[in-house]
Amino acid sequence: MEIIDMSTKRKLKKMVSILFILGCFFIGNTKCKGADLEYISQETANYAVQERGYDLPVDEVVKEEAIEDCKNVMNQMKAIYQKADKGTSSNVVVSETVMEEMQEVLKEKNVPVITSAPYSNMANYSKMEEFLFKAEQDLPGDIVLYRINRDGGIERLKFNYDGTDMYLLAVKVVWGMNDNPSIVYVSYTRIEEWKYTEKGWFGYTLCVPKYPEVSEAVDGSSMIRIKPLSDECREVSKRCVYLLGYQGNNLLCSDWDRSDMEGLDYNGLYEYLYRMKYGERYEFSGNSSGIPAEEFENLIMEFLPITAEQIKKWAVFDSEHQTYDWERLGCLNYSPTHFGTSLPEVVEIRDSGEGNNVLVVDAVCDTFICNDAVITSELTVKFNDDKSFKYMGNKILNNGTKEVPKYQYRIKRKN
Repeated sequence: MEIIDMSTKRKLKKMVSILFILGCFFIGNTKCKGADLEYISQETANYAVQERGYDLPVDEVVKEEAIEDCKNVMNQMKAIYQKADKGTSSNVVVSETVMEEMQEVLKEKNVPVITSAPYSNMANYSKMEEFLFKAEQDLPGDIVLYRINRDGGIERLKFNYDGTDMYLLAVKVVWGMNDNPSIVYVSYTRIEEWKYTEKGWFGYTLCVPKYPEVSEAVDGSSMIRIKPLSDECREVSKRCVYLLGYQGNNLLCSDWDRSDMEGLDYNGLYEYLYRMKYGERYEFSGNSSGIPAEEFENLIMEFLPITAEQIKKWAVFDSEHQTYDWERLGCLNYSPTHFGTSLPEVVEIRDSGEGNNVLVVDAVCDTFICNDAVITSELTVKFNDDKSFKYMGNKILNNGTKEVPKYQYRIKRKN
């Protein structure tokens, strides 16, 4: 979908205002007064801040209203937070169930509410959609969206469209001493560009510092799903693709099937399948010889239609020690890409016969490129009666392989 371009309207508005000020300055005035100079100087400064777009001044009344609202909302959720299991770490993380309970409380305010959990459906999403539809027609308006974070705190995101530009007033609140709301920040920023896609994603890019003010690029991009996914797509997304992603393995970002599986990075894939099976991250035991062959092969064969002999042939295998090489993903064997951070999202499920299902998977990237489908693939999966499943193949559609950076194998493959 095309981005709504506000730059032309903003420049015209600025030009008209400047001409008005200059006209007042020159027309009918043979001498400039000090008050005039002060006024013009202040207007020029305001334009500079407005054009910059970030760290904009916030009206004190509006600021206090937003802060007070956040405190009230937090206090409404306080009982849920206090009863929640917060673990033993100093960094509190509440469960998805707890976040959903909090969402139900805020849902009663009849405002849009999401959680930070993957594939979270937005409550009262039609309110947000109505605001965006009106903004697409250049109709002024505003909307408040609440996001419940993993630490049990919230973000209050107020989007305002004035007919030319969209702005974001953001307030973040966490639980402080004695479980009292504590304000982390209040920011007011102009949105440089935005779009609402047919698939239901609201993508926007905030104005941020640019070179030479900063030496490295600052990413102001965000993507928020507005239209809810079906319950089936959400469940299958969590179960089959979320933990795989597009970083450190190439199962979702390459073309392969049962007749052509040589190109998969089995040594990289192992840790992701391990987490899917056991529900925890793989921790290498420190055995310098690598992962024992039987342990490695059994896990790979559980999720893929492949034999132990094929795995030995195509993975990096140490025949002397009967182990498979493994290395942690790091700067020496992985070059970060925007694509690698994409979220795989199942948007359609089709029965393809023979007990197989085709999952249509979009790679949603919310960094820099802000795209709700960098690539779309058809992932074939065979679900078994015991709730286990196998990946049977993947096909990238619409010549999307051109959008995928060349894959970097975790461990250098031997010829």
